[in-house]
Amino acid sequence: MKPVKVALSNDYELVLRGLGALLAPHADKVEVVEASTGTDFVPEADVILFDTFGRLPGKDEKLQAVADSNPRAKIVVYSWESYPPEVALEHGAVGWIGKGVSGQELAERLVEVHEGAEVTVVPPDSAGGGGGVDAEDTTMPDWPGRAHGLSPREGEILGMICRGLTNDEIASRSFLSVNTIKTYIRTAYRKIGVSSRPQAILWGIDHGLRGEGSIQP
Repeated sequence: MKPVKVALSNDYELVLRGLGALLAPHADKVEVVEASTGTDFVPEADVILFDTFGRLPGKDEKLQAVADSNPRAKIVVYSWESYPPEVALEHGAVGWIGKGVSGQELAERLVEVHEGAEVTVVPPDSAGGGGGVDAEDTTMPDWPGRAHGLSPREGEILGMICRGLTNDEIASRSFLSVNTIKTYIRTAYRKIGVSSRPQAILWGIDHGLRGEGSIQP
């Protein structure tokens, strides 16, 4: 059987590169044909893997735009439990795969989706992001900032800060209080060694959280 042609979608180049590297050892199952921060993908893509890093649940206009602009491809959301399957399905996705699965399992589930299955996979350690990762995948970060001690939520919030969102806007998108957002920001700042928003933005840009442009696999 020919490999399933997969396109990768996220707002950050660093995330796209990580996804591409995660799937690269499984080229017998999936072939990454494009990786982009945009919403339009090459027509030959069978499946679009939509990584939600930097995107929190609610009205996800980008996910809906990806689904609307690519009617031939099947959209699969790749996320933590903070972005639940029902949100993905409401916005045009046909499947949801939890982060923490190995690259091999991710590739296998994408093949299943291509063959007609609706897949929802919750990994053994979805909160921590480390469960189920095999030896060949352990060198790949599950989210930008993990190597510096950032939790998935801290990394996502820092990414949104780098995109210019205010604390109120982040709170609205994440269904959290502003005080909770401020707590996440304080702990993130402490971990990356900054004390102000401008410093955090510069750190984020230096570490791949600019959130613009696109790359080819």
